[in-house]
Amino acid sequence: MKSIRQIVSAALLGGMLCAAPLMVSAETVTAKAVMENYVNLASANFSDTLAAVTVLQEKVDAFIATPNADTQQAAKDAWLAARKPYSQTEAFRFGNPNVDEWEGQVNAWPLDEGLIDYVKTDTYDHEEGNKFATANIIAGTDKIDAELLKASQEKGGSEANVATGYHAIEFLLWGQDFNEDPTDTGKRPHTDYAKGDACTNGNCERRAEYLKAATDLLLADMQQMADDWTDGKAGNYRSAFLELDEKEALRRMLFGMGSLSLGELAGERMNVALLAHSQEDEHSCFSDNTHNDIAENARSIQNIFNGTYTRTDGTKVAGASLAQLVAAKDAKASETLVSKLADTQQKAEAIVEAAKNGENFDQQITPDNKDGNKRIKATIAALRSQTGDIEAAAKAVGVDSLNPESSDSFGG
Repeated sequence: MKSIRQIVSAALLGGMLCAAPLMVSAETVTAKAVMENYVNLASANFSDTLAAVTVLQEKVDAFIATPNADTQQAAKDAWLAARKPYSQTEAFRFGNPNVDEWEGQVNAWPLDEGLIDYVKTDTYDHEEGNKFATANIIAGTDKIDAELLKASQEKGGSEANVATGYHAIEFLLWGQDFNEDPTDTGKRPHTDYAKGDACTNGNCERRAEYLKAATDLLLADMQQMADDWTDGKAGNYRSAFLELDEKEALRRMLFGMGSLSLGELAGERMNVALLAHSQEDEHSCFSDNTHNDIAENARSIQNIFNGTYTRTDGTKVAGASLAQLVAAKDAKASETLVSKLADTQQKAEAIVEAAKNGENFDQQITPDNKDGNKRIKATIAALRSQTGDIEAAAKAVGVDSLNPESSDSFGG
């Protein structure tokens, strides 16, 4: 039977992880130990996200107080930094109801941005039949606060009416991306938040109120989720998870991995945009950060199986892992999945590398970009393939019929 040191080295992670957990052989790892490490990973990951969103709030406040190009860029940089740890939390979502029920308020997309603010109507693509697609809350008279934003979320029953979370804030910082230059992001002027006569596009004070309310709400949501996973808080989700039947806990871990891998990341977040060749369907379309979203989502799945997480300060969290637990039952199943997760990560990083060289995700999905399409398809195929191995890993530890969430968007 292979030890976890051998298995993890196959994923090119050997030497990066804390030595102590790797000294434990796969045969001695228990489901309870894996559960303990899982909640520790979640706690560290959501804690990092909370810290990053706290910085985002500080930078947004500074931008609102003194709106200029530098303070706007600092707020944008903070938003991008806050996306990285958050995107690595997403494999905790589907199997854990506390995360799944909460996620819509923090990460809903794509959005009909005309619900929130002005748009360039001749290039505005919104959901057909959405009567609030041009409601323009910022141009209205209702008091802008967290309650209004929450009440406007999915207004009229339309999922395109996104009023809260990361992507509402993204739109308010970047504005629409018209792709006049393929390497451009949105070009919202900082003067959209200026005082007095320097204000552009009207309603600058209300726009600032909206940005402030949305950012404060995101921070409150992150605090709630960090608290849910913190050790020592009586009655929180962490303590409830640790009381679960072991098989149910393992099912939740693996179901979260499989559902993010197949239906969400391979399907909704990649294949939909590729098949439609549509910028409107990419995840972070205003900032062109979609390539990083994809890579960090893939890493989220890998983190949970390998039982590791690299914190934003560079320190490592590591412990008893699903990889070890599966290896004790079926060494080949564990080794194969570790290898496939590493391969998927490598393919996702190729999308990131292309973006760093000026070819953002929205350019990689255009119909005439054969190399870009090939890159995206390879990552989708790798995600689909690894999902089958996640199901095999589940069976090895006694979890039958995992049935991860799939997507109707698999064609082509």
